[in-house]
Amino acid sequence: MHVFVTGATGWVGSAVVQELIEAGHQVTGLARSDDKAAVLAATGAKVVRATLEDLDILHRTACAADAVIHTAFNHDFSRFAENAEQDRRVIETLGGALEGSDRPLLVTAGLLGLTRGASELEVASPASPRKSEVAARALIERGVRAATVRLAPSVHGLGDHGFIPILIRLAREKGVSAYPREGNHCWAGVHRLDAARVYRLALEQGVTQAVYHAVADESVSFQAIAKAIGRGLGLPVGFREREHFGWFAHMASADMAASSAYTRALLGWTPNGPSLLDDLEQPGYYVG
Repeated sequence: MHVFVTGATGWVGSAVVQELIEAGHQVTGLARSDDKAAVLAATGAKVVRATLEDLDILHRTACAADAVIHTAFNHDFSRFAENAEQDRRVIETLGGALEGSDRPLLVTAGLLGLTRGASELEVASPASPRKSEVAARALIERGVRAATVRLAPSVHGLGDHGFIPILIRLAREKGVSAYPREGNHCWAGVHRLDAARVYRLALEQGVTQAVYHAVADESVSFQAIAKAIGRGLGLPVGFREREHFGWFAHMASADMAASSAYTRALLGWTPNGPSLLDDLEQPGYYVG
């Protein structure tokens, strides 16, 4: 299968590219700079040099592929609304290239805004600021074989530059590894290589469902995460009000536990990477 992957040099996308190539698939990946293009080419993937603003290039490349995986997203939180709208336009463009065929499209979303312990059958609210899943469902209504992979809030592993490193930097700056006073809420977690297998398995099995959950640790206490970070940095751990977390307060206080029982059964997916808390015991998580 020839798969077009956006975000092909990103934290999740690069693992997806590796997973696909190792399984014998051909990959064309999107790279927005010369240095990222060189890294991608070294994996054996074909490179398309463009950005998410280059909708004509995205459309042409998707037209030439057997399947598309969209992992790219601009995580500049100061421009989140604009970036969410860009994401919607990209998904619409990719879906338009696949419309009228059975060629599948997998897009990427998160768990924010779902109920505690949500399953794959729960429909994301259209009021969610990120429009990935809403855009994918609109394509499904048009007959496109589209689906959403919902990632756990922590897609972890050495080299992680997601939400856990934000908490680590905050703990360093404040001198305490904190958890919000609101309650003993939980996050889900998944190792990045386990997450990549969800994308591959969903493609190989024909993208038969609207939503898949890349969730290995279904419910990890946020307090346990804070305590692990405290041990890793040699800092005290304690309650702090939401203001302590600044712009990250909404995420830090969100309850993002979720079930992946349906995805595991449907895809035959068994996560085998280290757990989130095991990863947080590695000294490498605190380097830099």
